[in-house]
Amino acid sequence: MAGKTSKKSAKVAKKAAAKRVAAKPRLLAGGNPQIAKTDGDAPVQAYIAAMPGWKRDVGRRLDALVVRTVPGVRKAVKWNSPFYGIEGQGWFLSFHCFTKYIKVAFFRGTSLRPLPPGESKHKEVRYLDIHGDDQLDEARLAAWVKQASQLPGERM
Repeated sequence: MAGKTSKKSAKVAKKAAAKRVAAKPRLLAGGNPQIAKTDGDAPVQAYIAAMPGWKRDVGRRLDALVVRTVPGVRKAVKWNSPFYGIEGQGWFLSFHCFTKYIKVAFFRGTSLRPLPPGESKHKEVRYLDIHGDDQLDEARLAAWVKQASQLPGERM
């Protein structure tokens, strides 16, 4: 009898886990998707798919630009934000949804040229805020991504 109970329990647990994975992510303040902290491309794609409105297209473009610019880039979702890094070197970039814009964070941004426009309370971090009506300068962004990927990253 114990064998039947454990098989049934395992089946119920498996169904519950599948429902959690298939469930639409909850949007936090500013429309930022809530995605479980984990490594890999799948959680980053889930985050991007859950980004609201115009932000989803920008998220796809950012992700594609990073992948194109940094072959073999490492991805993860941490603190409800996609992170990009180099294996063994740490993270160099992240982005996060806010109500009216997407904030792209360069963790060693003060070393990039030209300097990304947004200042931070953190000594080396610089930001690029992307609003819905902005024209994304992909060439400049790709140059920053390439530079950032060649610097020592953040260990988180």
